[in-house]
Amino acid sequence: MEEKIFDISKLADSTYFADNRLPAHSDHHYYANEEEMLNEEMFMRQSLNGLWYFSYAKNLASRIEGFEQADYNCKIWDTIRVPAHIQMEGYGKPQYTNVAYPWDGHEELNEGEIPTENNPIASYVKYFTVPQGWNEVFVSFQGVDSAMALWLNGKFVGYSEDSCTPSEFDLTPYLVEGENKLAVQVYRFSSASWLEDQDFWRFSGIYRDVYLYTKPQVHVDDLFIHATPCNDYKDGKLSIDFKWNNENTKKLAVKLVDNEENVVIDTVQEITGATSVFTADVENVKLWSAEYPNLYKATFTVKDENDNVVEIIPQNIGFREFKMDGNIMKINGKRIVFKGVNRHEFDCYYGRAIPESKIAHDLDIMKLNNINAIRTSHYPNNSKLYELCDIYGFYVIDETNMETHGSWQIRGSVRCDKNTVPNDHPHWHEAVLDRAKSMLERDKNHASIIIWSCGNESYGGKNIYDMSEYFRKADPSRLVHYEAFAGTVLMKQVEKWYWLCLMNVVMMAQATWKARCIQK
Repeated sequence: MEEKIFDISKLADSTYFADNRLPAHSDHHYYANEEEMLNEEMFMRQSLNGLWYFSYAKNLASRIEGFEQADYNCKIWDTIRVPAHIQMEGYGKPQYTNVAYPWDGHEELNEGEIPTENNPIASYVKYFTVPQGWNEVFVSFQGVDSAMALWLNGKFVGYSEDSCTPSEFDLTPYLVEGENKLAVQVYRFSSASWLEDQDFWRFSGIYRDVYLYTKPQVHVDDLFIHATPCNDYKDGKLSIDFKWNNENTKKLAVKLVDNEENVVIDTVQEITGATSVFTADVENVKLWSAEYPNLYKATFTVKDENDNVVEIIPQNIGFREFKMDGNIMKINGKRIVFKGVNRHEFDCYYGRAIPESKIAHDLDIMKLNNINAIRTSHYPNNSKLYELCDIYGFYVIDETNMETHGSWQIRGSVRCDKNTVPNDHPHWHEAVLDRAKSMLERDKNHASIIIWSCGNESYGGKNIYDMSEYFRKADPSRLVHYEAFAGTVLMKQVEKWYWLCLMNVVMMAQATWKARCIQK
């Protein structure tokens, strides 16, 4: 294998957003046997969460170079928690900005360029040994803000952008016997930052889980579940697309039970090839909705050609149909009334590095307040949110990690010029589509997600249109959403609508107050 070298200048190249990163896939879990599944102990996954060795630099010019080399001693460095934002751990400061980019007023940049004076660089190192019995080793970073370069034992492994979807790499070619040195450099600002101008607190660092994983000899790399009602919503059709890591002969046992533990499907099929499709009919199906979140529990047991169990995959499945009927949105043939919120993934102590208990607490409060819908404004959230939304019962708009507000609205006025991102610029096209694909491929099996969103306030143009067409083609079962101001005329109409609504609210409040005074 020819050794690759990371070119730091590519941080400002909008066409360079992934290097040697593995393809996005469904977020299913898999276990070596039934006992591990019941105890939720994953022999084929090892967490790297905890303390990492850490070095901070204010900008690229002052970063430590060569730290990734195997003989560079990083064990004398300070340590930092992972997952966490570096700003919440005492390195740099959190920054809040709405429309403006974080560098506005500090450095004058053109589209795609990155700050040179203030661009915090976080260098991380973790030492590990390969678990016994693992022949292949992969690493998963569930969330890194905003760009990362990865080395193992001094060898460049790969690069990735998109702060809110997983970045995974194959470490196998770079492993050594005994202790291995995993080195990550995280860049606060890259060309990706032009696509991530959301109105929220700005942080950086490795802020979601990191883990090593391996695969059995026969493995489901990806699955796509299609569970729809039929026969006037009385029955259900189940179709599941499987992608395998090889074409070897294998057996797939499928067991499906309802929420009362009744066995609905229990069958085995023999498979050859790298793809397969499983289909079945379900009579008297229990439909999923936010009001009645009925979930079926599927268990996929994979056996090799010698009939040995190699992996078991548990999967929740919700049968539901969501569609637009004229101008009315309907779930399972009945009109939906959204009582929803725009939810930021945020906590005052953890930033966006939110523990699972905090996510569940948010949903508990929403349920108590009769909220039934969530828009993940304005980026894909931790996978745990969608799993819990399936269980609790929430309608979810899953939003692509994209907002470019500061590139086209300056001090309240709308513009469209060479610095408008992504607009029709061809050099942003693949990065924009990659963000959509990374979200859809990870989240596609969650019944709670009923709409894909192209992002928020990113103007218009061919790139966003192509993203919407990708969603429609890849997953016709869901609607596509997008919110933006597309021009000065529309901006004035929206402003007029806003003030009329505000005046109506004030008038209603005054009328209510007067009525109460009269009653007294």
